[in-house]
Amino acid sequence: MYQIDKTQNRITPLAIKKFTDLGLHEREHLQEWLANEPMALGEDLLIIQKEFDGFDDTNDRLDLLALDKDGNLVIIENNLDDSGRDVVWQSLKFASYCSTLNKQQIVEIYQKYLDRCCGCGDAQALICEFLNEPDLGEVVINSGNKQRIIFVAAKFRKEVTSTVLWLLSQNIRLQCFKATTYGMGDNLLLNLEQIIPTREAAEYMIGISRKEAAEKSTEFVAKNRHGIRQEFWGKALEALRSSTTGLFNDINPGKEHWVTAGSGISGCPFNLIFGNNVIRVEVQISRTNKLENKYIFDKLSARKSSIETAFGQEFSWDRLNDKKSSYVRYGQEVDGYNRDKWPEMIQWMVEHIIKLEGAFEKPLADAVQALKQSGIETSGEVNDMKQLAGEASA
Repeated sequence: MYQIDKTQNRITPLAIKKFTDLGLHEREHLQEWLANEPMALGEDLLIIQKEFDGFDDTNDRLDLLALDKDGNLVIIENNLDDSGRDVVWQSLKFASYCSTLNKQQIVEIYQKYLDRCCGCGDAQALICEFLNEPDLGEVVINSGNKQRIIFVAAKFRKEVTSTVLWLLSQNIRLQCFKATTYGMGDNLLLNLEQIIPTREAAEYMIGISRKEAAEKSTEFVAKNRHGIRQEFWGKALEALRSSTTGLFNDINPGKEHWVTAGSGISGCPFNLIFGNNVIRVEVQISRTNKLENKYIFDKLSARKSSIETAFGQEFSWDRLNDKKSSYVRYGQEVDGYNRDKWPEMIQWMVEHIIKLEGAFEKPLADAVQALKQSGIETSGEVNDMKQLAGEASA
């Protein structure tokens, strides 16, 4: 750190002073400075206790305990001129102790601090104000294993920094602040510099951590979902094989949200759909040629009334002009991943796929026969959509 002399247009280095040489002490000075000005650590922290020793079966005590804006507990360990060898191990012990503290215990810890060190104050109200929450019941504090550790020292030993860097790679949230005192005449200056991780690295690591967490969460959900689907289809296909339809006799359960069976018409299968919120039966019209699909769909749509009468319900008729395929669908909202509901869901599927097969068997055959007699070239694209639509409705 340098002092600027504007008159001479020069800078002069300030003398670095050791805490011990200045007669400064860890608890009496450094700890008090941070307790009263936690923003010196680069963020808004709420100090809720100092010299905290409220752990069972141990006389250990941590220097400062705080809450961050996300409701996470922050263990702050201060050392003067040297970090010491055992500071990491000691702080990890404190973090493990603190991980068991519940909301009410944290409020009580803070209230004792207010009564002992601040003279007054309502711990519940101050925590709600700090976290910008209207009521303590809506506040989440000390969730999971999200406790943080902050080290403050004038010098960090290599064994400390090496261990901290390794723990950071394991997603343990730690920070090291280098505390340096300077003399400028009769004045003393304090500089707190975050050295591990650097500010830029911290932001990068948080971004990477969130990305990895999202990817792990997505992977877990996908695997879980695949297992649920396979289990459901195993039961559903067993019920279908015992029913009057033979459509799915040769189908094996898979991890997809659908199973498909041939209708007897090429490119026009019958599908069963199983999702978290819906189950569905459908006719999929997905032959190689888009215009053939639209022709078949329009032929079926022209017989909509009789088909729906045979089925007993109204379908969703999805021509999807900008897509190659078209669909005729009927669905039911469900709590799909609730296994207790599976028997009635499977019964619904069996009943409605049988009705779907009966309602579309002849209309599909008639539509394909009309397609063959229409003279449409299936090997190439036909550009005149209006002409095709006119033929289909004829």
